[in-house]
Amino acid sequence: MSTHETLFATLAVTLLGSVAPADPAQPWTADDEPEESEKAPVEIEDYYFAVTGGDVHAAGGEVLRGATLLAKNGKITHIGYDVEIPGVDYFADMPQEDRNFVTETLDATGLRVYPGLVAISSSGLMGASGDFADTADPFHQNLVLALGGGITSTGASRGVVKLKRYVEHDPPRDYDFGGIVLGESTYVSLSWSGRSPSGKASLREKLTAAADYLRVYRQWEADVKKDKELEEPRKTGVDSSILAILKGEVRARFGADDRDDLLGIARLAQEFGFRPVIKGCREGWTVADELGRAGASAIITPRSRRDKNEDLVREGGSSIENAALLHAAGIPIVIEPQSGGVNLSGIVGRDILHLPVEAAFAVRGGLSEAAALDAITIEPARMMGIGHRVGSLAVGKDCDLIVTDGDVLHYQTFVQYAVVDGELVYDKEKELFYAHIRPRAQGEVAPPEKLDAGENPEEQEDEGDGGEDPGEEGEGEDSGDDGGDEEADEEEEGDEAEGDGGA
Repeated sequence: MSTHETLFATLAVTLLGSVAPADPAQPWTADDEPEESEKAPVEIEDYYFAVTGGDVHAAGGEVLRGATLLAKNGKITHIGYDVEIPGVDYFADMPQEDRNFVTETLDATGLRVYPGLVAISSSGLMGASGDFADTADPFHQNLVLALGGGITSTGASRGVVKLKRYVEHDPPRDYDFGGIVLGESTYVSLSWSGRSPSGKASLREKLTAAADYLRVYRQWEADVKKDKELEEPRKTGVDSSILAILKGEVRARFGADDRDDLLGIARLAQEFGFRPVIKGCREGWTVADELGRAGASAIITPRSRRDKNEDLVREGGSSIENAALLHAAGIPIVIEPQSGGVNLSGIVGRDILHLPVEAAFAVRGGLSEAAALDAITIEPARMMGIGHRVGSLAVGKDCDLIVTDGDVLHYQTFVQYAVVDGELVYDKEKELFYAHIRPRAQGEVAPPEKLDAGENPEEQEDEGDGGEDPGEEGEGEDSGDDGGDEEADEEEEGDEAEGDGGA
């Protein structure tokens, strides 16, 4: 090779970024030019989830017929009409490989969209004990059953957690185990019972000591502004839990059913200035006004029965009107079933899977449907200090919702979909437990779809209008194994040991 040929080959390699042919005798051709390198994948920054066409039961009792709910990164951003969805109403023509967002849509036409139900306490729903962030099982069957019952958040032994199930995504996302914990426990359990006079005396002494310290401490706070040398009063002999109650940092929770005990708790709360939570409260209807003046809240089981003591002339025993009368007295109501666990051995209709059925019995006793829905959504969320995040559908809150085929309080209604943090975590047709019971007709409900590049939004809709609501006013064929055999359970006593009932 001549000097000029060698120089030409060297310049070709330098300028074109190519390797010269192995055989120097062979000339370099354009076919030897490498193909343009593939683009690096776009990192996904935002995840959108939209529910379209459903009747959205929003915060404040408002129902928006055929509305759209849009969430971004797990938080609700829009609820209403003419909502623009990324990838559907704009950026629809952008190739998927150029997008830094993913959009999924769920067609809920003909269905109802409710906030996810909140259980005040439960047990074993995620197969976890102790610290949920370390021991929760996102594949546990009880988790699937609870989501099928509409529950998306629950109180547990050490706090409040979300029923967040592991879901595979494309592109993949990291499963945040820590994200299942909503908050720590907001209660201090206390006892006030006529069967334990010494216990009542001990509690009063603790309250008195804490109240005395609090008065001294507040006076010190005022005086120390003038004299910086004043020492902070000591907490010797003061119960820190009782002090936290009087400061309003946590709430006192009692287990009580008897009228006399309920009256005692109400008067104690008024004397020391705290707002009690009372679990049980079966004779609360007899002293509802007194409990209302004390600022009490009640956790009740409407189907729990208690006979009146016939030795007494006064009103007593349980009443199906208990929830309605307590609510009328201004007492926040939280409804829980008799069992906080998943029971598949004969307690059908009384376990955690049938929370809406329990609420429906309160309606049978005169409670409004709106108040009954609140009693299994926003009221338990408020009681546990998480009402700013879950319990209702509002802009800024977590996108935790359920989509049902009828009134959520009707025993024949099924949860078709459940969404937690803007992710679809339950689809009735894809699970073993309920898919065979009244399955959706083909084309009745569109599954969530991930939008591909350049697709026409009009083509995303299923053919047909989805049919009429199969659960409206109890219409539709009988589901058979609907898990709501409430009449057969009326004869059961329903008494259970007092306690938190938590997991």
